[in-house]
Amino acid sequence: MSKLSALGGEAAGAAVESRPFPWQDRPAGCDEVVWRHSENPIIPRSPFPGVQGIYNSAVVPFGEGYIGVFRTEKRTRFPLLHVGRSPNGLEWEIDPEPIEFANFESAPNHYAYDPRVVEIEGTYYISWCGGHNGPTISMASTQDFQTFERLENAFLPFNRNGVLFPRKINGKYFLLSRPSDNGHTPFGDIYVSQSPDMTHWGVHRWVMGRGGDEVGQWWQRTKIGAGPIPIETPDGWLMIYHGVIDTCNGFVYSMGAALLDLDEPWRVLHRTDQHLLTPEAEYEVSGHVPNVVFPCAALVDEPTGRLAIYYGAADTCSCVCYAKLDELIEFTKNHSAVF
Repeated sequence: MSKLSALGGEAAGAAVESRPFPWQDRPAGCDEVVWRHSENPIIPRSPFPGVQGIYNSAVVPFGEGYIGVFRTEKRTRFPLLHVGRSPNGLEWEIDPEPIEFANFESAPNHYAYDPRVVEIEGTYYISWCGGHNGPTISMASTQDFQTFERLENAFLPFNRNGVLFPRKINGKYFLLSRPSDNGHTPFGDIYVSQSPDMTHWGVHRWVMGRGGDEVGQWWQRTKIGAGPIPIETPDGWLMIYHGVIDTCNGFVYSMGAALLDLDEPWRVLHRTDQHLLTPEAEYEVSGHVPNVVFPCAALVDEPTGRLAIYYGAADTCSCVCYAKLDELIEFTKNHSAVF
């Protein structure tokens, strides 16, 4: 089995063997490279009283199970982050109170949504879209998911989809993002930035752009954004991302994948020329925001090459789908259009 850098590490000190991996085999008769969990959504829209949406959230291995940072919305529809815990990655208990940051005074305009989580050298870093004079990439760190230290925002407004790489590259931290605007951005490409200290970010490089008529890629013609933490493979960094098309009935969010160079992650080696998963199930096409498949986290079982991808559905509930890592890499290489 190839060397992998999956999400999360062993900072909690538990043996990997004691942690069950969330998984269902490919259904009989299915020839898709990615398939849905049969009991989706794994977290319904109201996991505890007063909540009407929980979606676009992050999951990592922790201890003998899994821990997550979840986007929730109560009846104010104001997004906040909550910690969740699971023994198997499928059954979740969500903390009813949102995360509080020990060194940060909250304010009414400090919203938080669409988090990602990664372990780097024993510390867990959380990135999300935070509201500080407009949306940008906010960050925090934790060792135990009980106390959280706010870090400086990575960028000026406006920016979204901040996704850290799971290790330093040539001694630097790397962060994917999508510069945007203050609204529901009708445009957007993926960029990568680097930092020596997780505070000062620069060397901003374009990674890849949206599709369109000239490349025949309508499913991602409006905007794209990085999803889960990139997965390190011998073929490059596997970056699962979302692509958006603007239709006469609104935006449609689908899932794609790309392979980035291991040492120069702004170089795209391969990129799927078709979506891997698009809104088709009832819980994806119907909800607060219809027609959304929004991947935010991925887990890899290294011995078996199994891949579990967590995604938000219709901006309402939390779901999971599956793939075999080697199959997904081969599909990406064999069905590729780099532009």
